[in-house]
Amino acid sequence: MTKLLLTAALLLLAGPGFAQMAGDSIPSPLKTMSYKQYKAYLDGEDFDHLSLVADINHYPSAEKVLGLKKELGLTPDQLFKITTINTELIRKKKEMGRFMIKNERALDSMFRIKKIDDGSLTFLTTRTGLYLGEWRNAILQTYLKVDAILTPAQKKKYQQLAKP
Repeated sequence: MTKLLLTAALLLLAGPGFAQMAGDSIPSPLKTMSYKQYKAYLDGEDFDHLSLVADINHYPSAEKVLGLKKELGLTPDQLFKITTINTELIRKKKEMGRFMIKNERALDSMFRIKKIDDGSLTFLTTRTGLYLGEWRNAILQTYLKVDAILTPAQKKKYQQLAKP
């Protein structure tokens, strides 16, 4: 029992440092997240799969629809609209990623210099949630917009071709 508790304590203490280095050959510029996570935020990657609710309920992804444009028989107007939607989503995800990094950097700094207080902590952690919510909303809104653009026949074909 003592060995089990000791092992658990060591894993808990080593966890954050190990998580930052596990799978990362490049050190992260931000010590509170792995390089993989940091890079995903910068690149606007949906590494938390915030779109899952739309995917499992068979809403069309702008990116996947664009990849299937010939098979779906997109019109030039549809192609223009969906490309515009996807371009804006990419921009928004990168913007939210930069905000998440900036906010995490501020939180880390406040703790590091021991200037964190209840109000600052509440503000910064709440802002993290707001950024994540805005990111998810932007992603899910694109699914709704693309769904409204496709015809019923295209949606059916998408269901057959797209892999969740």
